[in-house]
Amino acid sequence: MSNCSSNSSVKDFFLIGLPALQGYEIPLFIVFLSFYLLILSGNLAIIAVIAAEKKLHKPMYFFLTNLSVLDILFTTTTIPKMLAMFLVNAKTISHPACFLQMYCFHSLTVTEAFLLVVMAYDRYEAICNPLHYPVKMTKRMNVQLATSAWLTALLIPIPVIIETSQLDFQGRTPVHHCFCDHLSVVRAACSNSEANLQTFVGFSIAMTISIVPLILVIISYIHIILSVLKTNSKEGQRKAFSTCSSHLIVVGTYYSSITVAYVSYRANMPTDVQVLSTVAFAILTPLLNPLIYTLRNKEVKSSLERFVLLRILPDLQNIFLSLSKLGSGEKAAQGL
Repeated sequence: MSNCSSNSSVKDFFLIGLPALQGYEIPLFIVFLSFYLLILSGNLAIIAVIAAEKKLHKPMYFFLTNLSVLDILFTTTTIPKMLAMFLVNAKTISHPACFLQMYCFHSLTVTEAFLLVVMAYDRYEAICNPLHYPVKMTKRMNVQLATSAWLTALLIPIPVIIETSQLDFQGRTPVHHCFCDHLSVVRAACSNSEANLQTFVGFSIAMTISIVPLILVIISYIHIILSVLKTNSKEGQRKAFSTCSSHLIVVGTYYSSITVAYVSYRANMPTDVQVLSTVAFAILTPLLNPLIYTLRNKEVKSSLERFVLLRILPDLQNIFLSLSKLGSGEKAAQGL
């Protein structure tokens, strides 16, 4: 816990970052900026392709669009501040900004867990009840499912964030992290007893929110597997499993990375390991999701290729032609 002997009137947090990598700020800035640009471009490409291609206007891709929007918001919550830390040593963050970042990070983490459940339910209805699927998974139902996932997840962290904000912190509180993660901020509080209670409550809620959606996803896929195995057609089985493979890989990536982050805290591993595991969780799934869905999903992959060939490249060619004409016109004017 932090030393609370300071009587400074300044009330803010000081992010320690990664002590083991001090002196490597510029390489870290380049690496994290590259990750951020890849995450933005990959997820924006998926959103654009799904919006442009009518054949992708299906429930599965509507939920995938929600996941891409979530990934953009999720990384924007943490990476820009980390880039400022690495580039200009901007490690100070005010109390309101810190708790807002904490709220956004954890609420969006919960939102992803809920969206993965909704996507599993969509696959369950599509494979186990194909005749009733168009009737059940209407546009209105899709919006209701997505909205309920977002709103519920946005409400759940509020009590914990409010309780954490009421803890006693010294004037300028050092936080051993790259951003305002709940456990790291709680550990920086002055009171050991209150901080320990908050750590236990926060961890219990996090485990519950993580495990319950995972159980629902597993139940959905048990029904899916049993239904597919009853199908006599090998081609039908292959197609059914193919439509689920991308989602299963995303679920596995999400829960494996979040498990590593939880274990690093509970096992009292070195601080740098704890920080890196949380940072990896914050970056890994948003970075891999576009790759998984473009490489594993034939519809998205073919639509993306067609989108680039028919829309992006012609637009770029028109821009280059306009620039070349403009340059030729200027040269002609100068010749006169």
